Amino acid sequence: MRRSTPEPTDPGLVGSPHPAASRAMTRYVALLRGVNVGGVTVRSADLAALFTELGFGAVKTVLASGNVLFDTDAADAASGSAGSGSAGSGSARAAASVKQTIELGLRDRFGYDVWIVLVEHAALAAIVDAFPYDEVDGMQPYVVFGSDAAVLRDVARFAAELDPATDGERAEPGDGVLYWEVPKGHSVDTALAKHLARPALKSSTTTRNLRTLRKLL
Repeated sequence: MRRSTPEPTDPGLVGSPHPAASRAMTRYVALLRGVNVGGVTVRSADLAALFTELGFGAVKTVLASGNVLFDTDAADAASGSAGSGSAGSGSARAAASVKQTIELGLRDRFGYDVWIVLVEHAALAAIVDAFPYDEVDGMQPYVVFGSDAAVLRDVARFAAELDPATDGERAEPGDGVLYWEVPKGHSVDTALAKHLARPALKSSTTTRNLRTLRKLL
């Protein structure tokens, strides 16, 4: 059964204060893909230490799934990150620079291919609040984040083909994200789960449980 669905819009403290603390700062969440799964192990303390060494301030890791809160200079403002569809080209370039700095630092330190999605912390609460489904027993509430708007639109088009009555899962787009509800125990074997696991999506998407996101607020 085909459904029409609108496409999404574009998308413990460690260390001393950021050296540019006198300037306006912006807080972000870096969401790493594939951390502490599939044989890739990164300790939270090591992850926080790296972000501090890269020059970011007020670094804090949350849980072991690769979630890092940090401050950076306003000049690095990433209005092109998830949850901010009105980015200018300069901000988008700055976001790409911050993303590249973090990804290169992670690869150099931990020796594996790492990809992140940057999310403005100020936008995260609205993303969480906009989750469109009631939380019920037996279902897992997820949010799919993307750093490439075109890729996220492709995922949304695939999700629009799902029929909850037969597929057991449902999804709909939000501001720079895709909201996804799937039966517990089936987060890796449904049609959308397999679509999201494609190698082509590794560099630009990552998924978090709604409960994890609330811990980041």
